[in-house]
Amino acid sequence: MSKHLGPIRQLGYVVPDIEAAMQYWSNVLGVGPWYYNPKVPIKNYRYKGEGYEPHNSVALANSGYVQVELIQTRNDIPSMYRDFRQTSGSGLQHVAFWTEDYDCDLDRLLGLGWQPVMQGEVGERGRFIYFDTEYHPGTVIELSEVLGPKGKMFKMIREASEGWDGKDPVRPFPDLATL
Repeated sequence: MSKHLGPIRQLGYVVPDIEAAMQYWSNVLGVGPWYYNPKVPIKNYRYKGEGYEPHNSVALANSGYVQVELIQTRNDIPSMYRDFRQTSGSGLQHVAFWTEDYDCDLDRLLGLGWQPVMQGEVGERGRFIYFDTEYHPGTVIELSEVLGPKGKMFKMIREASEGWDGKDPVRPFPDLATL
């Protein structure tokens, strides 16, 4: 449990082949089902203050209370994922904390001197921000807003993992507009 933001809710892995990673996690580790989006619609994306248009593929599944995120970058725009890929190859890139009071938690972290590096939005009230906290690979911290449809999707993914029987290991992301 973090004294700043509560429990870690997500482990984010940068992978070179997301389809192979989903298969490994499903077949070898028994984690799933995976909800997969080959091109996540990210709005207002910024890296070190500059705007870009990322093309990231993402897959999400839960193992108990913790969500596992697999990320494959599909273009070479500047991002913390690209930086990680260039220095570490693949593996755990970040841990995420979820919030329903994004502005308050963001202000608290900025007050602690944490420096934002990458940010954007996925759906309504689905803001996210990554901080320059990397001490060793896997220690980048993400703050992720889960008040809107993204939070409902995360709940649905966790519930789907409970008692998962191994069938349909890869499923499409639901339409956030319908959640």
